[in-house]
Amino acid sequence: MRNLPLGHPGTADHRSPGRFLWWLAMGQRRTLAGGMIFGILWMSSQAVMPAVIGRAIDEGIAAKDSSELLKWTMAMLVIGLVQAASGIMRHRFAVTNWLTTAYRTVQLVGRQAVTLGGTLPRKVSTGEVVAIGTSDLSHLGNAMDVSARFAGAIVSFVLVSVILLQTSLTLGLLVLVGVPVLMLLVGPLLAPLQRRSMRQRELMGELSNTASDIVSGLRVLRGIGGEQVFHDRYRRESQQTRRAGVEVAKLQSILDALQIFLPGLFVVTVVWIGARYAVQGQISPGELVAFYGYAAFLMIPLRTATEYANKLIRALVSARRVCRVLSLTPEIADPAVVAPSPPPGSDLDDVRTGLHVTAGNLVAVVSDRPEEAADLADRLGLCAPVPDDDVRLGGVPLTSLLGSEVRRRIVVSDTGSVLFSGLLRDRLDITGSGGSAVARALDTASAHDVLAALPDGLDSIVAERGRSFSGGQRQRLVLARALTTDPEILILVEPTSAVDAHTEARIAARLREHRAGRTTVVVSSSPLVLDAADEVAFLREGRVVASGRHGELLETCRDYRAVVTRETSPEAGLTVEAAR
Repeated sequence: MRNLPLGHPGTADHRSPGRFLWWLAMGQRRTLAGGMIFGILWMSSQAVMPAVIGRAIDEGIAAKDSSELLKWTMAMLVIGLVQAASGIMRHRFAVTNWLTTAYRTVQLVGRQAVTLGGTLPRKVSTGEVVAIGTSDLSHLGNAMDVSARFAGAIVSFVLVSVILLQTSLTLGLLVLVGVPVLMLLVGPLLAPLQRRSMRQRELMGELSNTASDIVSGLRVLRGIGGEQVFHDRYRRESQQTRRAGVEVAKLQSILDALQIFLPGLFVVTVVWIGARYAVQGQISPGELVAFYGYAAFLMIPLRTATEYANKLIRALVSARRVCRVLSLTPEIADPAVVAPSPPPGSDLDDVRTGLHVTAGNLVAVVSDRPEEAADLADRLGLCAPVPDDDVRLGGVPLTSLLGSEVRRRIVVSDTGSVLFSGLLRDRLDITGSGGSAVARALDTASAHDVLAALPDGLDSIVAERGRSFSGGQRQRLVLARALTTDPEILILVEPTSAVDAHTEARIAARLREHRAGRTTVVVSSSPLVLDAADEVAFLREGRVVASGRHGELLETCRDYRAVVTRETSPEAGLTVEAAR
């Protein structure tokens, strides 16, 4: 047995679904082999039991020999104990194989999600990723689980065939020929089942994606009166998914029925022929009982074989989805030739906009188009979909450095940042900085009132995406998390847009003190935040057209004053003193 999750899931072979399944199997070949050995022992014990019972009848009961009856009875006891013990071990290995496959797949997809970063939602829908973590894991695990029983089914089938051939050539040949024929009768259903399963899987992913979009944008939908539109859309898609599921169920029901009907028909045939041989005196009563036992037992390997084919098809469909995610490459890749790392305390520059951030300063960025300032923040942290060489740290383009180094030295916290579910303490201290760092960050973010309102404080459970908190509470906790990382360069996008003016003033003043000597870039148009900055850079049409202290720009730059004070004309709106 092994500890889960694994220390490292390995590097998957995702060139095809079949190769991926084979790679999974090879990664747990020891437990798979163990499961197969005990599966073979388990089914073989059942396979030989009818022969022992037949010998007990012929040599013990019919011959009235008590010693022979006792001997064969003890043999049945031993075989029964072996069957029970091997069945327990087979089940343990089956559970281990299932869990190992599930954990390894989750770790692979999770590691790939981290590697892809912002590329993942642009290439794969949320529903696809959610479906991998739900139904696909089960199908992949089931394929590994049934493998042990399938190996036992094959060996036990051969064992029964050999016993029958030694007893009756006709019955032995009937088994050897009949079982493959029964499998061939089921074969034509497997290909259509795979196609329909793939179609249903695609629709389920799309439906999950629609549901996540609706939930995340529910407040917006209510605000614009779009609830009914999306309700109708979800209903149409869910009905389409339901119809696809019914089509899969139709074939699945036929396959399940054949798994019972065909083996049952086969059993009746074998028993009927054996009974005729017994009447004709070609076989003994004990051999007739044994034949009946063989016929009844053969239903197990037959059904196991069809179950294996069914689960393998579903696993291939799921593996195809996993391979698609694993085959994606990040839009921002590490360079072939890595440049020397800039020394700590280097200045940050953006050639495209003309922004210069002196190391150790708190610099605010204001734009007449807020989306341009947000895009600049993404580019400064190498988070833009299409990176370029314009952003430089100490004169070295960020694209010339390893992505891991850029992420370690530059942290971007934008308006889309959320909190994952789990203990609040763990969600805030993602780098293991310690309780004192978390407390100081919470104080800077003015979030102690949020902590005080929680029943268990830092040990409280955070709901997914932090939905249990209000917008302002969530924003302050996200800011505290970013501050706890204490990076060399911290880039914040509208960190105080959802809080009141008094709280915003406290955060602005404390942020300057908290980040003293560390480079901080804040994208904001709040006068309270701007007044706390060492320097303010004003963007107009994507270029820095003015820079200086907040008060200086209010007096010297008319466009800056209009953006910050929300003036519609030079004569309208707030006074300069009010803006201060």
